[in-house]
Amino acid sequence: MKPTTPILFLLRFYKRAVSPYLPAVCRFEPSCSAYAMEAYELHGVLRGSLLTLKRLARCQPFSKGGFDPVPPGFHRSH
Repeated sequence: MKPTTPILFLLRFYKRAVSPYLPAVCRFEPSCSAYAMEAYELHGVLRGSLLTLKRLARCQPFSKGGFDPVPPGFHRSH
């Protein structure tokens, strides 16, 4: 099992079981939960966590929001 599997499971559970009952207040596109899922899938646990925390810190009333995609992955050459 990849280290991101439990995190992605929890995010999917949140999106299906919790999010539909909350008002849509995210100022960004994609939503913060969709951003987190993509960040973990592209960058793994450590960098995905850092990107998600940075995004959540920006998601506040004084932010203008807008389109904020996950930065693309990178390949390390050996």
